[in-house]
This record gives sequence, C-alpha cells and structure tokens, in this order.
Amino acid sequence: MRGPHNIWRLIRTGATLERTGAMPVILDAMDAPAALRVVARVFAWPVQWLGVKGDTAMPPITRALTALGPAYIKFGQVLSTRPDVVGEELATQLRVLQDQLPPFPSDIARQCIEDELGRPVDEIFSEFSEPVAAASIAQVHKAKLRENGDDVAVKVLRPDVERAFRKDLDAFYFAASIVEMFSPASRRLHPEEVIQHFEGVVLGELDLRLESASASEFLANTQNDEGFHVPAIRWNVSSRRVMTLDWVEGSAMGDNDAIDAAGHNRSALAARVLQLFLSHALRDGFFHADMHQGNLKVAANGDVVAFDFGIMGQIDEYTRRVYAEILYGFIKRDYRRVAEVHFEAGYVPADQDVDEFARALRAVGEPIFGVDSSGISMGSLLSYLFEVTERFGMETRTELILLQRTMVVVEGVARSLDPQMNIWDVAKPIVETYIKDSIGPRAVIGDLIRTAKVLGRFGPRLPQLAEAALMQYNQTPTPMPKSNGLRWVFMAFCAAGLVALGYGLAIYPG
Repeated sequence: MRGPHNIWRLIRTGATLERTGAMPVILDAMDAPAALRVVARVFAWPVQWLGVKGDTAMPPITRALTALGPAYIKFGQVLSTRPDVVGEELATQLRVLQDQLPPFPSDIARQCIEDELGRPVDEIFSEFSEPVAAASIAQVHKAKLRENGDDVAVKVLRPDVERAFRKDLDAFYFAASIVEMFSPASRRLHPEEVIQHFEGVVLGELDLRLESASASEFLANTQNDEGFHVPAIRWNVSSRRVMTLDWVEGSAMGDNDAIDAAGHNRSALAARVLQLFLSHALRDGFFHADMHQGNLKVAANGDVVAFDFGIMGQIDEYTRRVYAEILYGFIKRDYRRVAEVHFEAGYVPADQDVDEFARALRAVGEPIFGVDSSGISMGSLLSYLFEVTERFGMETRTELILLQRTMVVVEGVARSLDPQMNIWDVAKPIVETYIKDSIGPRAVIGDLIRTAKVLGRFGPRLPQLAEAALMQYNQTPTPMPKSNGLRWVFMAFCAAGLVALGYGLAIYPG
C-alpha cells in the first residue's frame, strides 16, 4: 500500500546512508552544492541511529546499499559502470554488487530446487557446487547433469526476494508522488510512470520462466552474430524459481588484468560490446538491458558471452527508426534534422521553436566530437541536456527509459575496457547500416509489402466488402457527382488490387 507509512522507509533510508558513512560519499559523487549538503546532513544526522548498521567490513556505499535491500543494490550496479560519474574508486567499490554479494546457504538452494522441480537434487545433478556468484536477486551454482554429464549453471532465486522488492517499490512510489505534489516542474518527467515501468521490468526478473524465454529468444536472434554467445537454456530442469543453462568458461568483463593476461584486445572488445548492443536494439528491437560487467564474460576465443536475461528491453519498429534518426543526426552533426525528428515524433510540443531547439541540441552535441570519451564529463553533459529538455517542455518517454539506461551502462562497460574510445565513431557504422536498411527506398518497399500482406488477410471477404459498399452507395439519397463516382470506383479498384497482391504474398511469400 502506497500510504504515509512509507515515510518511515524513506527516513530509514536516509538514516542508513548517514549511519554507514555513505551520505558524504554520495554527495561528493554528485558534486552536490553546499546548500544541499547542509540540508541532507542536518536532516539525516539526528536520526542516524534509526538506520541499518550493515556489514562494517564493507566500504560505506556498498555497506549502505546491501543493508537497504535488493532495489538499492540494483541502483548501485548501474553506478558501478560509470567511473566517469562517480569516480574510479567508488565504481570499483560498487562493482562487488554485481556478482560478489554474500550468498545464502546451499541447503536452502537445494531445497528450493527440489520444491520447484519435484525431484531430489542428487537425482538431477551428479555434482552440485557451493555458490560461484551471488547478486541481488539470485545466486548461481555450477553443476553437472546426471543424464549426460554436461556442465551447467543453476540459478536460484533468493528466499523472500519478491516481498523485499515489493516493499522497496512501494516506498519509491510514495516518494514519487510526494515529489510530483511539491515540485510541479518534475511532473513532465512522470516520476510515477517511470517507477511503474521499472516495476514491470524488475518483477519480470523475479520469474525465471520469463527469463528463460527471453534467453531463448535472444539466442535465436543473435546466433549468427560474430563474436557473441548466449548459453542455451535447459528447459527440462528450469522453473519459476530455478533456471538451468549451459556453463561457459571465460574471464570476467570487469577484470582487465585477466583479459590482458588472456591476450584479448580490450579496445576491440569495447567497440564490440557497444556495437552489439546497438545492433540488437536497432535491428531486433530486443536487447539485453542489464549489460554490466557482472553479466558479461570473455570466452577463450574472444567471444563476448552474455548472462542474466531477467531484464530485456523491447522497442517497436517506429521507435527504433526515430531513435536511429536522432543518433544519425548527431553523428552527422545535422542538429536541424535531430530537432525535426523530435517534433515529428511528438517528443517536443509543437508550439516550441524548432530552430531554437536545434541550436540547443548543437550546444549539447558539439563538445562531444573530436574528443575521446575520457575528455567528456558525462555528468555535466547530462545535466545540460536535462536543462535543455526542461526548457522545451520535452516529457519523459517511458518506452525509451530502459534503452537510455542501458546505453549508459553499456557505455560505462566499454569505457572501463578502453577509456579513450569515442562512442560516436564506434556507433556510426551500425547506425548507418540500420538507416540504409530501414529508412531508405528498400524500407519503403518492405513497408508496402507488409501492408499488402495485412490487407491480404481480408482477401476471402473481399466480395462481401465490395457488395456492402455498393449497396450503401445505391442507398445514398443524393447521388454523388459523376467525377466523385469515378474516383470512388478507381479507389475501390486500387484497394482490391492491393488486397489481391497481399493475398498472393501471404500464400506465396517467396
């Protein structure tokens, strides 16, 4: 229930940050102004004793987030990929949140597997290890299938993780409603809709059957992608709280020393990670939306291996084309076209000035070009972009939230591999290929063919539709002019032709 009782949860959050010493760390990472620092500390210090103490052996920020629960851990995972925003030292501390959290006992995992699959663990697996990785929602065990001896990874949800997430989300909803109530300027960002979007994403991650289906679809989409690998799901030993998939050896994406020792080219890996993400998002409209270092490995042959498919993003073809045109416009420095696309898609209200918006976009984009990523302050860039969108009344697009968030994470992963990488140069060939295939003349022909196929479904009903139209025409009290009648006949003939064409394409797609 999203009532005032959540005030206690929010107070305890602030108290925990203060008690663990995380408050000043966060304020420093945010480069918060002096006034905000004073207000935050004045309100949090007197109630710090209400906060959770946490594991004193951990650094302050990881200590606080792990004490507060899985939703806060997820937030820390995102920040761990952005050393440019939070600093290298803090990013390194946060990286343990990706897959190095304290595990729960193996006996509980075994009991969960037996309850879910209806068979003793020893009957399914000839070997079953202690946890090899533990994250905010689940932990992973290495096992060997008894029936064929294959090595597999077995993912098991944490006990009561669903209830913990719902409690945090409830408090987040309450906080969003308070923000909207007291800050009218924030309403254009739709805070409650943003949280609702992420609620759907996160709760979907808590049903491993959905994750298994996502992994299976992702594998089908990407099986021909060079240098990329998705482990196959073992459906006969998977369920709602247990997921089993092929085991893959490799170096952790966040371990640069291991990657260097294995002889891999980190610059090439950085470019591949970014290009793979863009290719999946633009080409397929279905992408891995949690691509932090803990969910990626580098196989011995250099392939990028993806894991953890609980959060997947999906965008329709129209939105993909809009997104591609915006990216392409930035790459070409055609800020007028970028502005026009925003207006055409309805992202910016029509009563705003397109030329003025284009100039504002130029001020955002120009500092990026010709500068390697280490020379860009992403915090300053995002801050200025926020000012621009607020000035022009651009509302938050909930369908793009996951895409934008993942782009931030993927860029952070790529930057950790190659700090000098220029994201625009790397993105250019992927975006140009998509533009050529999806927005050029070939795309127009493809759209017409798909339209004809849809019309073709009405082929068997064409005689009845024509007869009904003629009857309605004959029953019209005032006959239409001769020219209009001829136009009507011509349009009906064209429609019938399209229906016939579509019917033929539907039957004979080759």
